[in-house]
Amino acid sequence: MNTEIKLIGLTGTNAAGKGEAAAFFIEHGYVYFSLSDLIREELQQKQIEITRDNLIKTGNSLRENFGPDILARRILERVKDDSVIDSIRNPHEIQHLRSHPNFVLLALDAPVEIRYERAQKRGRNESAASLRAFIHKESEEMTDQATAQQLKTCMQMADFTVINDGTLDDLQKKLEAFL
Repeated sequence: MNTEIKLIGLTGTNAAGKGEAAAFFIEHGYVYFSLSDLIREELQQKQIEITRDNLIKTGNSLRENFGPDILARRILERVKDDSVIDSIRNPHEIQHLRSHPNFVLLALDAPVEIRYERAQKRGRNESAASLRAFIHKESEEMTDQATAQQLKTCMQMADFTVINDGTLDDLQKKLEAFL
């Protein structure tokens, strides 16, 4: 393991700005990895539609079958340079990533109404046609089951938290301060 490599982990609620934060870090020389992309690869191999429901179900299945830190183990095998790792949703993933000496976890959050509007604008299959459904879907990501998503716990484990309730420029200023 190269102890000189810097790793920034991203966790947070749906549509809180993790993708924008990742883009910011990429612009600052970091290589991008996403635990969700590993799950998307699984879905593509099995020719299953990539929806939020299928991502959650498949991620939980991988954790059940191969251990709750499987996604972090697989992603660290790919890391060769300073990297930003997106979509961290399980405390075991964080624990494994903390085995790297230069790992820092950043949580992003925003008020739910703002996040729902953002999710609607980005045009993905979010499996939530209303604010109420969006909130319900999010509750599925905040379990206390070892092999499931535990966003609330992950956010509590963060070294730093950014509240992304303003403009993109506001977020970038907060990320500059973080760096």
